[in-house]
Amino acid sequence: MSINPDSTGAVDASNLLWQSNPLCVTVSPSCPSIMTDYSLAASCRPSTFSNITFFGGEVLDIQATLITNYTAYAPEALRLTAPAVTLTEATFCNVTIAYTHPGQDDRLTVETWLPVENPGWNGRLEAVGGGGWAAGRLAGFSYGTMTGALADGFATTTTDGGVSSENGFDPSSWVLNSPGNVNWLDLNNFAFVSLKEQAIIGKAVITSFYGRGPSYSYWNGCSQGGRQGLQLAQRYPDAYDGIVAGAPGLYLTRVAASLYWPQQVMNNLQAWPYGCELDALSAAATAACDGLDGVIDGAISASADECLAAFDPFTVVGTPVENCRQAGNRTVEISRAAAAVVNATWHGVTTAKGKKVWHGVPPGADLSNDGADGSVPGVAVTDCSSGTCVGIPQPLTPPWFNLFLAGGDPSFDLASMTHEEYDEFVHLSRHVYRSTLETDDPDLSRFRDAGGKLITWHGLWDELIPSKGTEQYYNEVAATVSDVDGFFRHFEIPGLGHCFGRSSSNPTSLFAQLQAWVENSTAPTQSSVKLTVPDGSVHNRIICAYPKMAVLGQDGCDDPADEGCWSCV
Repeated sequence: MSINPDSTGAVDASNLLWQSNPLCVTVSPSCPSIMTDYSLAASCRPSTFSNITFFGGEVLDIQATLITNYTAYAPEALRLTAPAVTLTEATFCNVTIAYTHPGQDDRLTVETWLPVENPGWNGRLEAVGGGGWAAGRLAGFSYGTMTGALADGFATTTTDGGVSSENGFDPSSWVLNSPGNVNWLDLNNFAFVSLKEQAIIGKAVITSFYGRGPSYSYWNGCSQGGRQGLQLAQRYPDAYDGIVAGAPGLYLTRVAASLYWPQQVMNNLQAWPYGCELDALSAAATAACDGLDGVIDGAISASADECLAAFDPFTVVGTPVENCRQAGNRTVEISRAAAAVVNATWHGVTTAKGKKVWHGVPPGADLSNDGADGSVPGVAVTDCSSGTCVGIPQPLTPPWFNLFLAGGDPSFDLASMTHEEYDEFVHLSRHVYRSTLETDDPDLSRFRDAGGKLITWHGLWDELIPSKGTEQYYNEVAATVSDVDGFFRHFEIPGLGHCFGRSSSNPTSLFAQLQAWVENSTAPTQSSVKLTVPDGSVHNRIICAYPKMAVLGQDGCDDPADEGCWSCV
């Protein structure tokens, strides 16, 4: 395939992903030896894959099901780095392989979708990740990403990592062998072992079905899926040619602690503000920091540090907030406690002795969302329905403290944890889990030497994982490995929440740009997004490879809605 991005590295994904080329599966003059769609369909049976073996594993069960007339929509939010797409009347082979590591009494499953018709296979693999405490095979997330990959002609694969977690929030079924005893085998499977085997099995399934392996293999994930992508680059540098990792849960022990930090602050203060107070403070920060980049557009493009220097939440204490939903739609005033909670959340985890431990959630992020609409809940949620407000921890955090750290001890009460006890857990967690979950190794020289390409991206309104953590990782890699710009690019996206949502679109050209980098050596310098501004209009914008930022008017053009008026500086 000829991939011809423009001078900025941008690629028309719709053209890129649908071009015909010699990497096809239908009979034509350009590929006369490849099986027909009919013979591929007939090959969708367990016996086709019965020869699959790999060192250290034993296949337990093979299921192969031909899916026909499959129509589904993959929204931008689930595609992560590619445009929304509708898959129409597709035929594909769903191959699901269960296996074990002999002697470990585990059971892992890798599920692979193999395009047959509408569309045919494009000769490539796109593996996808999970979310929360789920390694993959996650309804409404992993399968949405796979649907988009299939629509673009990719074979696509996911793994459950040998563990189950409904909606990605609850690991209680697997994290402990017994009270006080972590299930290290399952945890290792979840954290890294299954990721290597997903690549091995996925490629073997493709080879068995099409008669050859993928010409190029890619990873696409966000959040837990982003952490998985970086884990692959760190541990298994030959697994994929290109990795795109959004909002990655790097430094996971510190991220897990930070998700509970606002609740710990409220418990320390013995004060639980109304959500409308936190919303008003976020809005005030946005108003104060919006124009720091010279453009008023309802988003904060400046760094979190610049915004924190420009806005002090305590200056708006006493400001009335009308129609506060949590207070029965009456008017309330922003309390000093609310300012203290927001200030601590923005500045990050701090010990009882005042030492900063981890980054904060950026100003402007949605802290109070209760998830009632099905979205992911925020980190500073309170429930005031009884007339007295109480804290509601972000759902990912109680298992971390109750199970991973307290070992299921029934005497442990998360809501009664002191600041000093919280500090001790944060310190202990790094010692216990760093080698398994932290995913913080900056030495990517093996990935670089293998020819791999890596793109990370992070929304600057991420309400769960601090964007400065990904920035820190990029800087640490740059300080450790030579020629970082030759294989690793990072993009920060003003107005984007955790993996998707808020006022910015997803970076829907990044996956195509990763392909262009891997297959044509065209490195991305900028990418396109759409930003919805306060009046409801949509601006075409660019995001820039870090550390550059988008600046308006460098060439005399000053229309903020025109992508061409923005430059990376």
